[in-house]
Amino acid sequence: MTALRDIETYIKKISKIYEVITLTGPRQSGKTTLVKKIFKDKPYVNLENPRERDFALEDPEGFLARFKDGAVIDEIQRAPDLFSYIQVIVDERKMNSMFILTGSQNFALLEQLTQSLAGRTGLVKLLPFSCNELKKNYKIDLFDVDNLIFTGFYPKIYDKSVDAQIILEDYIQTYLERDLRDSAKISDLSLFRKFMKMCAARVGQVLNMSNISEDLGVSQPTVKSWLHLLEMSYVIYLHPSYNANINKQLVKAPKLYFYDIGLASLLLDIRSPDQVSNHSMRGSLFENLVIVDLLKYFYNQGIRPSLFYYRDKRKEVDLVYKEAETLRPIEIKSAETVSSSFFDSLEYFEALFPKQCVNKTLVTTSSQEQNRDIALITNHVGLLKSFSS
Repeated sequence: MTALRDIETYIKKISKIYEVITLTGPRQSGKTTLVKKIFKDKPYVNLENPRERDFALEDPEGFLARFKDGAVIDEIQRAPDLFSYIQVIVDERKMNSMFILTGSQNFALLEQLTQSLAGRTGLVKLLPFSCNELKKNYKIDLFDVDNLIFTGFYPKIYDKSVDAQIILEDYIQTYLERDLRDSAKISDLSLFRKFMKMCAARVGQVLNMSNISEDLGVSQPTVKSWLHLLEMSYVIYLHPSYNANINKQLVKAPKLYFYDIGLASLLLDIRSPDQVSNHSMRGSLFENLVIVDLLKYFYNQGIRPSLFYYRDKRKEVDLVYKEAETLRPIEIKSAETVSSSFFDSLEYFEALFPKQCVNKTLVTTSSQEQNRDIALITNHVGLLKSFSS
């Protein structure tokens, strides 16, 4: 049985608007399965197939001529010249959702999309399963936080009921040896893997490129370019800071998270859920889980949310959701028992932004929820409900 994905409704909606639908996201996030399901009547071609890729590269017109009413083309970045030819075809035919394109390398796709298909394509981001999707499709205890952090959310782990470590290690090897070697021309893959491990060790921290540069023994420009590669290929998410002064907001360093928390756990050499429970980074890993699951909630509706963290010399708030003129501060704690000190940052933030601050929220690992005068106390599951209600 094919898993139900929350983003299906949004894709079907925009398929009635755009001539091209482009689905991006990390490798193994379920893009192929999803487009085959939604657009099952369209012919399918995968450019990972060397024969098809060579045809597309050598004779793009002949390659596309086979598909009179369009097609699903997987891993489109393997033949970037196709974008220009697709533009000509869709401009002539004016047919909604004629071509469905997928790609796992954001850095190869975006330039082509903006040059050739701007205004013609609906761009969709598909990340690995969300907590809500796990709940709908599998018998998973969403309050077993340590297991979620250890296992991660890649669909193949749940569809095949296989060891998460095997799938995640295979993901890293494929990413290093195929995507990066081919597209980014990185020669020392072992050094880049060490860089990825350093990033995992900095989950939830404000990004300090100078520190990584010194520890790794490479230049800051190299660190910057490698971070860009991880971000563009959906390995890491850079969480921006909030400041009422927009210029300061753009300058202040972001915090670093992984789009899949299981991948971060593997890179931290965590080998079982029990090791998560005693790990010094459990709080940061839980914070990562909560923030990225909220991102999925919005992406699956086609929304690009304004999510930030707040930090000054006195206090820090893990998550700030901005909508219009309102600011919702959210503090995240990997504890089941609530301490009065957990509210300090929320109250401090409210004092700074009294007119904008709404719905102060504390997220814990407890399954219990309370709506106190001081703040809503909830968990990673209840947080999403509070946004949808």
